[in-house]
Amino acid sequence: MEDDTGDKSSIVIGLIENRAKEVGMAAFDLRSASLHLSQYIETSSSYQNTKTLLQFYDPVVVIVPPNKFAPDGMLGVSDLVDRFYASVKKVVMARGCFDDTKGAVLIKNLAATEPSALGLDTYYKQYYLCLAAAAATIKWIEAEKGVIVTNHSLLVTFNGSFDHMSIDATSVQNLEIIEPFHSTLLGTTSKKRSLFHMLKTTKTTGGTRLLRANLLQPLKDIKTINTRLDCLDELMSNEQLFFGLSQALRKFPKETDRILCHFCFKPKRVTNEVLGADNARRSQVLISSIILLKTALDALPLLSKALKNAKSFLLANVYKTICENEKYVSIRKRVGEVIDEDVLHARVPFVARTQQCFAVKAGIDGLLDIARRTFCDTSEAIHNLANKYREEFKLPNLKLPFNNRQGFYFSIAQKDIQGKLPSKFIQVLKHGNNIHCSTLELASLNVRNKSAAAECYIRTEVCLEALLNYIREDASALTLLAEVLCLLDMIVNSFAYTISTKPVDRYTRPEFTSNGPLAIDAGRHPILESIHNDFVPNNIFLSEASNMVIVMGPNMSGKSTYLQQVCLIVILAQIGCYVPARFSTIRVVDRIFTRMGSIDNLESNSSTFMTEMKETAFIMQNVSQRSLIFMDELGRATSSSDGFAIAWSCCEHLLSLKAYSLFATHMENLSELATIYPNVRIVHFHVDIKNNRLDFKFQLEDGPRHVPHYGLLLAEVAGLPSSVIEMARSITSKITEKQIKQMEVNCRQYHQLQMVYRAAQRLICLKHSNQDEDSIRQALQNLKEQYINGTL
Repeated sequence: MEDDTGDKSSIVIGLIENRAKEVGMAAFDLRSASLHLSQYIETSSSYQNTKTLLQFYDPVVVIVPPNKFAPDGMLGVSDLVDRFYASVKKVVMARGCFDDTKGAVLIKNLAATEPSALGLDTYYKQYYLCLAAAAATIKWIEAEKGVIVTNHSLLVTFNGSFDHMSIDATSVQNLEIIEPFHSTLLGTTSKKRSLFHMLKTTKTTGGTRLLRANLLQPLKDIKTINTRLDCLDELMSNEQLFFGLSQALRKFPKETDRILCHFCFKPKRVTNEVLGADNARRSQVLISSIILLKTALDALPLLSKALKNAKSFLLANVYKTICENEKYVSIRKRVGEVIDEDVLHARVPFVARTQQCFAVKAGIDGLLDIARRTFCDTSEAIHNLANKYREEFKLPNLKLPFNNRQGFYFSIAQKDIQGKLPSKFIQVLKHGNNIHCSTLELASLNVRNKSAAAECYIRTEVCLEALLNYIREDASALTLLAEVLCLLDMIVNSFAYTISTKPVDRYTRPEFTSNGPLAIDAGRHPILESIHNDFVPNNIFLSEASNMVIVMGPNMSGKSTYLQQVCLIVILAQIGCYVPARFSTIRVVDRIFTRMGSIDNLESNSSTFMTEMKETAFIMQNVSQRSLIFMDELGRATSSSDGFAIAWSCCEHLLSLKAYSLFATHMENLSELATIYPNVRIVHFHVDIKNNRLDFKFQLEDGPRHVPHYGLLLAEVAGLPSSVIEMARSITSKITEKQIKQMEVNCRQYHQLQMVYRAAQRLICLKHSNQDEDSIRQALQNLKEQYINGTL
C-alpha cells in the first residue's frame, strides 16, 4: 500500500444501477480499512441521493460498469461521474466484475463482524446491487494496489447513510457546514468560518475525517446521541479527566488510525524483478507502520490511567474493551522482541530514515548489520565533507539539510558568499535569503547512502515477516483501536475543547424526543456569535399542532441568519455536542432541506427561477414526516402573482405533512395563511423607523408587523427620484387596504378552529413536559378556563 499523507481522501467507490432506478454503492476507505454499503431507490432524475453520498465520501476513484443500463429518462451513473465529478478518476469495469454472489462471499470472509449482524445473510438477494459493487471495488483495489485484504479485518457497515440524517449537497452549501460562502465578512477583516472549521480542533487526521463525516451525516439514534452527551457531561464536570485524556491522546501519532489499518492489507507475492525500485519504498512504509504501532501501544498505559475512574458508559466501555484488552499487551510484547526499545516515531526526515534503518534489534540478521554499517559510514562521510567545505571555502555557517526527495544538500546564506560561488558547487538554486546547492562528491555519497538505506529496509522487512503475520491475525483489534481513538479525538479535542473555550453555560445539553416539539430558548448562531460579541439570541417553537413558522421582516433584518441558526443547532445536537442555547429540546430530524436565493445556472441552461423550482421540486418529492425544511424566499424570481401563488401552494402542501417548516418571506400576503390554517405561526424581526431610516434590532417577535413601505425607504436611500417614490406609495397603500379587509374576514370565519388548535398544541407540550403532577394539573385547569372564556 502507498503511504498516503495529509487529509487527502482515500476512498474508492463502486457504483451500479438497474432499470428500476435502484442504485448500489460500495465505498472502500483505504485509510481506515472500512467498507460502507448502500442500496437505495434514486427518487430524482438528477441523482440527488447519489450526489449527496458522493459529496459525503469525496472519492478519489469511482468504478462503474459500461453505461448501458441507465433507467429510461435518466443520465446513468457513468455519465453522472463524467459531468459532475470530472476531477475524480473514473474506472469502467466489465459488467461481469459486478458479481453479487462473489460479493456476498467476500463480505462473509473479510468482514470483522458476522454477516448476520449486518443483515446481509438473509437478505443478500434483495441487496444484490451493493454486493455487486463491493465485488468490483475489492477486485480493483487488490489488482491496482497489489495487496490482498486480510480475512476478518474489514469494518463493514450496511446502509450506513440511512441510519443517519441526510443533508443534500445543496443544503450543505447553503448552511455553510464544510465551507463558508465567503471567506471574509463584508466590512470587516474577520475571517468567516464554516461549522467544520469552528470545530476542527482535532489532533489526528482520523478524528478530523470523523468530524466531517458526522457533520455531513448526523446521528438519528437517540440512545447513541445521549451516550455521547453523557460522556461530554462527565468531561465538562471533571477537569482532571478532561485534561488527562487530552494529554494521553497527544501521545498517539497523528496518523495512528491510518497506520493501524495498514495491517489489514497483505502484499501479494511477486518477484523482485517486477517490484524493482518500489520494493524498498514498500518496505519503508511497513517499517514506519511498525514503529508507529509501537508508539501507539506505548501510549495505551497513559490512556488507561486517564480512563480508569471514568463513569460514563462510553468512556467506561473504551476502558474495558481497549485498556483491559490483553491482545494489545501481547502484540506490544511481540513487537518488543524484534523492535529496538529506543526506536521512536519521528517527523524529521533524516531522523525518521535512521530510526527505520535501526528499527530491528542488532544481531538478528547479518546482512542487515552490514547494510547499517554502510549507511552509517556514508552518513558520516557526508557530514565530514560538509566540515571540509566549511574550512576550505571559509563558509562557517554552511548548513546540511536533508529531504526525502533529493537527500542531503548544502544551504548557504547569501550574505556569507563573497563574490561568486566556487565552481565546485552545482545545481545552484536561490531559496529566499539562502542558496541551495550540491557537489559531485555529495551527489555520489547521496546515492550510496540511499542505496544502503534501501538495503536496510528490504532486509528489515524480511526480519519482520513473522511479526507482521502475527499482527495480521489480530487486525480487527487494531481497527477497533483506530476507531476508538478517532472517536475520542472528536469528542475530547473538538466538542469538549470548543465548549471549554466558551463562557460557562453558554453551551447547554440538548434534550431529545421522538415525537415532541422542536423548542430552542435563546438560541445563537454557532459561527457568527464568535465574531459578533453582541449577537442577539432568539427562540423557536415547532410542534405537530404548529408545524410551520413564517418569518417576516425587511431586508437585512436577520431572517436568513435565523433560519441557518436553527438548522446548525439541530445538526450540533444530533452529532452529540452541546448547543449554543439556554435550553433546547429536539425532535430527531431525518432529513434537512434548504432553499435559498439562487443565481442563473448557465451550465444546465437554467434561469434563476428554474433553479429555484428544481430545488423546490426535489424537496416536495423527498420530504418525510420527520424532515426539517427551511425556505428563504420562494417565487420571487418570476411574476409577482405567479410567485405568490407558488409560495402559497407550497406552504399548503407542507402544512398537510408533519414535517417542520421555516419559511422566510417578504410577501406580506402570506401572513393571511395564519388566519386560515391554525398550524401556521407568524413571527417577525423587530425594526424601528427613525428619521426615515431602518434601525434593525434583530429581535424575533410574535405576529405579523407591517413595517410601512420599508422597500420604498431603501429605494429612497438608493437615490430613486422622489416622484417615483410617491407614486409607488400611492399604489401600495391601495393594495394593502384590500389585503387587511380580507384578513379580517378570515379571522372571524376561522376563530373557533384556531382556538381548538391552540388548545391541542398546549396539550401536546404538556404530554412531553418534565414537570410534576401538581404543576401539570394547574396548567390543565388554566387551559380549561382560557378556552371557556375565549382568551386562548
